[in-house]
Amino acid sequence: MRRCSFGRAGWLNLLGLLGAIAGIDYGAALFTGALFNLQWGFEPTPGWIMVIFLCILALHLTLNLFGVRLVSILNSISVWWHLGGVTVIVGALAIVPSRHRSADFVFGGFVNNTGWSSPLYVAVLGLLLAQYTFCGYDASAHLSEETTDAQVSASRGIIHAIGWSWLAGFVLLAGLTFAIQDYAGTVGTATGVPPAQIFLDALGAAGAKALLLVVIIAQLCCGNAETAAASRMVFAFSRDGALPGSHLWRQVDRRTGTPRMAVLLSIVCAALLALPSLYSPVAYAAITSINVVGITPAYAIPIYLRIKNRHRFRPGPWNLGNWGVTVGTIAVLWVAFVTVLFCLPQTRPANGGLVSVETFNYAPVALLVVLTLAWGCWRAKGSSYEVPAQNFDRSTSAYEDEVI
Repeated sequence: MRRCSFGRAGWLNLLGLLGAIAGIDYGAALFTGALFNLQWGFEPTPGWIMVIFLCILALHLTLNLFGVRLVSILNSISVWWHLGGVTVIVGALAIVPSRHRSADFVFGGFVNNTGWSSPLYVAVLGLLLAQYTFCGYDASAHLSEETTDAQVSASRGIIHAIGWSWLAGFVLLAGLTFAIQDYAGTVGTATGVPPAQIFLDALGAAGAKALLLVVIIAQLCCGNAETAAASRMVFAFSRDGALPGSHLWRQVDRRTGTPRMAVLLSIVCAALLALPSLYSPVAYAAITSINVVGITPAYAIPIYLRIKNRHRFRPGPWNLGNWGVTVGTIAVLWVAFVTVLFCLPQTRPANGGLVSVETFNYAPVALLVVLTLAWGCWRAKGSSYEVPAQNFDRSTSAYEDEVI
């Protein structure tokens, strides 16, 4: 027997991962709709975008049922595709257009389309894009049980992911903003995706379609990796009996070595999180907020506990040394700030009316549901309880406890 303690961190992490799948795949659906619009005059209505989104989820479900090796190959391809894609996009936008925006416009321009009068509030709302970009690097941790020398390799993967995301994200956003030809036309684009209009105005139809294809493939690879990470989180959480119906979600297919039911649960939950997009124009922002308010507090809880118990904490082979407490304190304070921020309304109704179904940020609802589930499981099972020891070889990636 072994003693296991469970808190809200696991539930929040799971919410964030499911929100990440929904956000990435819904974004891929939006860009796919824009490509179809340029190619065939397709009208990207919420209903059709939802259909494309469900097809993408079905694709990722299928890919993740083939096994660990295929997911690993796709992840390796994804890294180089993302870096190469950013290079191609920024290079094309820098070289081809005859006119570019000034540095004053790119780094000093301020446009408020939210309906809120406070420029400070609008500016901090814009942090959602950056915070969303820095979500998901924990995938290295979720796949650590399938990684050699995970104590070092997983940590190195997280650090590299953060650094490359910062660099590639900054370069890409700067390249896109410099290449804007018609700001009003970009905001009101018929494609439904402003970057698609930037590509179209700067490069023409053929160039825009080519770059949209680059972006879509990158999004599909990213969504596939996130599906793998979420399913491993479901498996690990269920292996310790922390989810309702854990005996189902921890089952592993004998042939592929994949937690198939965990993959299915992840896909279904991601689909449910995106359903409000059928009637809400701000739902995509809410989906990305769910990712942030779920996953970043989950990051902060163990950091807070490490700070609180720093005199008893035993560092691993990868650590920050004397900087650990300082960096950790800043991280916890930042997470508390953005979690509250992204639960607030992001768009004000016209004419100063009350927040409606169309403008409601439902991220706090998802957060409340997950916290309620966590509290319910805590009350039902107790703050500390026993589960049978399982034969799980963490060094050889063999899921031996629930193979079916």
